[in-house]
Amino acid sequence: MQTLYFALALFLLLNLIAGMWRVLRGPTVADRMLAAQLFGTTSVAALLLLAQATNKAALRDVALVLALLAAVTAVAFAQRTWLERETKHDAN
Repeated sequence: MQTLYFALALFLLLNLIAGMWRVLRGPTVADRMLAAQLFGTTSVAALLLLAQATNKAALRDVALVLALLAAVTAVAFAQRTWLERETKHDAN
């Protein structure tokens, strides 16, 4: 079963590498932000798989911290985008 967990974690890490292309080449800022959210979600899943495979509870704690950081990042991006739109709207 550990081999399956490691294989799935490797697959998720390969997805992260593919997602890096979207971060670097994304046509819009929103596309780049969604790719960054993909990093957060995929990293949490990979860490949980590795924690299960190696029986290390510390990896679960790191996954929890990454999940919280991903949520805070999404809120900060949405708030910043909202404020920029209001500023542009008020200037017109």
